[in-house]
Amino acid sequence: MKILVLNGPNLNLLGVREPSLYGRRDSAALEGYCRGVAAECGAEVEMRQTNHEGVLVDWIQQSAGAFDAIVLNAAAYTHTSVAILDAIKAVGARVVEVHLTEPKEREPFRRVSYVGMAAEKTFSGKGFDSYGEAIRHLCGKAAD
Repeated sequence: MKILVLNGPNLNLLGVREPSLYGRRDSAALEGYCRGVAAECGAEVEMRQTNHEGVLVDWIQQSAGAFDAIVLNAAAYTHTSVAILDAIKAVGARVVEVHLTEPKEREPFRRVSYVGMAAEKTFSGKGFDSYGEAIRHLCGKAAD
């Protein structure tokens, strides 16, 4: 199984950005963690990060036929982007939504997830383990 892991705005600042919320491990540590979980499942991952909404839309569109599934942390775009929702629906990709924190326990504007409207499942509030659970779910190795 080939999984595309997409990270949205400000996730390149992991380890620096609000460590009380997001922890002290950086994006390189997240990539290593995801690769390790994928290897345990017999899968491979490709990691990408962008601060630009249109780039996420392009990557989702380009995933068709190239990847079996997407793990998507659209970050702030989760709560604002109909374009990302439409891209997911247009390509019919298997998408699992992830968040390091629990959006439902944060500011009210974070409680709406456009990504979640098309994702088959959401894992949130468990830091890096949210990604691990998403990868295992996609590989059929989860106890969810």
